[in-house]
Amino acid sequence: MIKIVQNKNRGAEVDTSAYSFAATENIRRLHTSLKVYKETPLLELKNFRGVRSIFIKDESKRFGLKAFKGLGGVWAIYKVISDELGLKNPTLDEIFTHRDELARMTFITTTDGNHGKGVSWAAGLFGCKSFVYMPRGTVEVRAQAVRDAGSATVEITDMNYDDCIKFTAALAEKNRWHLIQDTSWAGYEEIPAQIMLGYSTLAYEALRQMNYQRPTHIFLQAGVGSMAGAIAAVFAENFKDNPPRVTIVEPTEVACFYETMRIGAGKIYSATGNGQTMMAGLNCATPCDLAWKIIRRYAADTATISDDVATDAMRILAAQKIISGESGCAGFALANAALNSPKLYRALELDEQSIIFVINTEGDTDPDNYRKILQ
Repeated sequence: MIKIVQNKNRGAEVDTSAYSFAATENIRRLHTSLKVYKETPLLELKNFRGVRSIFIKDESKRFGLKAFKGLGGVWAIYKVISDELGLKNPTLDEIFTHRDELARMTFITTTDGNHGKGVSWAAGLFGCKSFVYMPRGTVEVRAQAVRDAGSATVEITDMNYDDCIKFTAALAEKNRWHLIQDTSWAGYEEIPAQIMLGYSTLAYEALRQMNYQRPTHIFLQAGVGSMAGAIAAVFAENFKDNPPRVTIVEPTEVACFYETMRIGAGKIYSATGNGQTMMAGLNCATPCDLAWKIIRRYAADTATISDDVATDAMRILAAQKIISGESGCAGFALANAALNSPKLYRALELDEQSIIFVINTEGDTDPDNYRKILQ
């Protein structure tokens, strides 16, 4: 099942200059200096079912973490460490001369999987401690993956995602730890802003791989929306005169951007569904305020997809030799559904010359469930 709501309240102009190629140079410098850095693949499906091309950026191969989130986590932690040490744009070698200070730093976050994995990995990379708390319903294999990624002590709680964030924020304040959260609220914006900027590397890799060809459509999955907002900002900055048409994609039962656009009051609203979805990485009930400001301006609409739409997409991508997890396939899932539905095809303003860009944001982060789906 798929539902679409148009964004009828676009809001004010948004300054995306922080996402320009020049402004994000130091971010790419950090990422490319990492020993594990390798540009992730971009697959093109030409003349695919009624469109000119679908470009798929495969983040299942990012940093060995099976997801893109490490890009934001390592940049945000690097920024905190640089500030704590009083260094400006230090190299990794310069940072590692302060190992005693690094060992005394502690980072904390809430995650439904991939963000926490990125924080655990990044904290471990710098020799810091980290604590990661996960909402109820998290499968143990995701928690163990966070532990295995780096330095984190991990706990699955009995709280929902939003309450878990409040809990970790309180712990951070009590213990004077550094909260590395990928969503924002009043008084907590700098770290989420840096995380979002960290995702710009993904977009600039893709632009280079596409020879700076402008996609006509971008389908971006969203939990709190940090990735979607960041990618939308990069493309808006690089195609100012004619930005691509952006559609946000969410699970049917956890659709906070859908609800926010449906009401159309210009402010954030939480999801109203039952919160049940296999797309664990998108199971977030409230949008990130920083992301919403960008998405409100540049997204044409939001689509919700049911789990069966996602499973169909996972199987199709597997046939293309792309390992795509339950959340990772969401953007492609909408594209695939639209190319099999004339009504949806028209609603998304697609035609035979359309060029669609999507991101496979994760691989098989729950290997057992992935195998079951592909059977």
